[in-house]
Amino acid sequence: MGKDMAISIARKGIDVILTYRTNKNEAEETAATIENLGQKASVLQLDMSSIAAIDPFIESVQKLLKDKWNTNSFDCLINNAGMGATVPFLEVKESMFDEFMNVHFKGVYFLTQKCVPFMNEGGRIINISTGTTRFGNPGYSVYASMKGAIEVFTKYLAKELGSKGIRANVVAPGPIETDFNKGQIRNNPQVKERLSSLTPLGRVGNADDIGGVVAFLCTDEARWVNAQRIEVSGGINI
Repeated sequence: MGKDMAISIARKGIDVILTYRTNKNEAEETAATIENLGQKASVLQLDMSSIAAIDPFIESVQKLLKDKWNTNSFDCLINNAGMGATVPFLEVKESMFDEFMNVHFKGVYFLTQKCVPFMNEGGRIINISTGTTRFGNPGYSVYASMKGAIEVFTKYLAKELGSKGIRANVVAPGPIETDFNKGQIRNNPQVKERLSSLTPLGRVGNADDIGGVVAFLCTDEARWVNAQRIEVSGGINI
């Protein structure tokens, strides 16, 4: 989804700084696609499971903004880093809980805190959540709980950053056929069929169902959308 978000944002005429955890080659390929569209793009490594990595990352962003864009600020922050696992509640280990907490909530919380001083007036924060904060999916108790925290956090961002004109919204995808959670939906026909049957449109989502919505929120056309949870799930489980 991150790849499609970045490309969709570029199609709106916006330059992009992408991050990756381990897959540098794919990130650089995405940056090349963006530059072929006529926008600037750069790639930085970031491991959201390590809170200690945030400060050096912010320093890298500051240097990159100055060197490539001759500025010290930016407009949009999309918090999309994620990891998945399907583990029954009674089998969840503390080590797993802590890693999910860092990637999905604590890291997002403090990365956003450290980015805001460098955001322009009227900036946008888009946090990625999940449909499973609205409907239960066994095995997702840790993941969905962290995303629920993100949804509450987003409301507070909108409230406290409004004086700077910064808007904060949530995009909550439903089941998406991607590499997420080891490609659980893409690689498992039974899971894909079951989830498709729960959606009025009769299919699971694709990455390009999400990117355009995120890109829209980055534009001035969405200037009056604030503190909202926008579920992009095809209407699953209505």
